[in-house]
Amino acid sequence: MTDSTTCAIVGGGPAGMVLGLLLARAGIEVTVLEKHADFLRDFRGDTVHPTTLRLLDELGLGQRFAAIPHSKVDHAELPIDGHQVTMVDFRRLRVSHPYVAMVPQWDLLNLLAEAGQAEPTYTLRLCHEVTGLLRSGGRVTGVRYTSPDGDGELRADLTVACDGRGSILRQSAGLAAREYAVPFDAWWFRLPREHDGQYTLIPRFSPGRMLIMIPRDGYFQNAYLIPKGSDAQLRARGLDAFKAELAELIPEADVGHLSSWDDVKCLDVHLNRLNRWHVDGLLCIGDAAHAMSPVGGVGINVAVQDAVAAAALLAEPLRRRTVTARDLAAVRRRRLPPAALTQSIQRVLHRVLVAPIMAGGSADPPAFLETVLRRLPWLSAIPAYLVGVGVRPEHAPDFARR
Repeated sequence: MTDSTTCAIVGGGPAGMVLGLLLARAGIEVTVLEKHADFLRDFRGDTVHPTTLRLLDELGLGQRFAAIPHSKVDHAELPIDGHQVTMVDFRRLRVSHPYVAMVPQWDLLNLLAEAGQAEPTYTLRLCHEVTGLLRSGGRVTGVRYTSPDGDGELRADLTVACDGRGSILRQSAGLAAREYAVPFDAWWFRLPREHDGQYTLIPRFSPGRMLIMIPRDGYFQNAYLIPKGSDAQLRARGLDAFKAELAELIPEADVGHLSSWDDVKCLDVHLNRLNRWHVDGLLCIGDAAHAMSPVGGVGINVAVQDAVAAAALLAEPLRRRTVTARDLAAVRRRRLPPAALTQSIQRVLHRVLVAPIMAGGSADPPAFLETVLRRLPWLSAIPAYLVGVGVRPEHAPDFARR
C-alpha cells in the first residue's frame, strides 16, 4: 500500500499531536502515525504547564480542557529544619494559569486528536508502526510502516520524527545524540490518597533515597529515584524491603497497595541531544531531538514548544511544497538554545542535588535556605518560571488561533 501526504508526523505524543493540529489549521495536508491503538497508556509525564495551558486557550481549547477532571499544583515545598518551606511557587507568576495542571496524558491527547479531526486536511492513523524511512536521490521522501492491514508506505514532502527518545527515524537517518551522564533511574508507581488532600508536589528525601509524590485525583503518582543501573539489584532484595523503605519515607501512605513488582515500572533515564536535528526531508523535535531528564518535569512543555515553533516556521514552505534543509535548520536554531539551557540546568541539579543523595549523602537542604526564602519569598518565582514557563515560550501562530 502506498499513499501520500504533505507532512507525515511519526508519533502521537504531545509534540506530534500539537504539530499535527497546528499544520492542519494552516490548511496543510498532514498525517499523524501512531503505533498504538489508542492513547490509554501509563505515561510518565502528565503535567500541563502554564505555557501549554496558554497555548490551549489560544487554540480555542481552553474551556474543553478545563472540563477534563484534573488537579492543580500551584507550589512545591521542602522540609527544612522541621518546617515546610515553599521552594517553587507558581502563584507568583504573572500568567493566566499560575499552576501546573495534572491530567492523564491520554485525556490531553484525545482532546488534541478531536480538534485535529475537525480539520479537513488532518488524518490520524492509529495502529501504524513506522519501521523505516523512504529515500530518493539522497532525500527522505516518507516512511515505511506496518499496520493491521499489512505493510505500507507513506510518501511525504516532509517527515517529522516525534517518536521519542528511542526514535526509530533518528536512528534510520544516522543522527547520533550526545549522551550526558545521569546518576539515577526512576521507579514509577501509584499509591492511593484522599480526594481532599493538598495539591502540592511532595518531595521526600533520606540518604540514598529520593521520592516525589505527584498528586492526582484519588491517588499519588510516585517517582522513586534509584542509583543508575540498580533496578535488578534492588528488586532482588524483595518487594517487602522496598515497602519498608517507603513506609519510612511516607508513613501516611498505604504501601500495602503495592502487591507485586509489576506495579513498579522502571524508567531508564537519559539526557541527550542531537547536534544536527535534520536531514533533507526529515526533522526531529521533542525527545527525538533532545531527551530531557525528569527533573523539573519540563520535557513535555519543551516538546510542545518545539512543535509550535516548527509549525510557525514551516507552514508557509509546506504550503508551497518547497521545504528546504535551510527551513528545517531554522527550527533547530530557534529551539536549540532553550533545549540546551534547560538541559544545562538539569545537569547542575543532577550534580549538586541528586548525585550526593544517591551516593548516600545528607538529604537535608541547607538551613539558611529557610531564612533566605522567608525574607525574600519572591525568589520562589524563579524556579517556578523555569519549570512552568520555560526558556523562550512560544505562542500559537495566527493561522491556528480560534
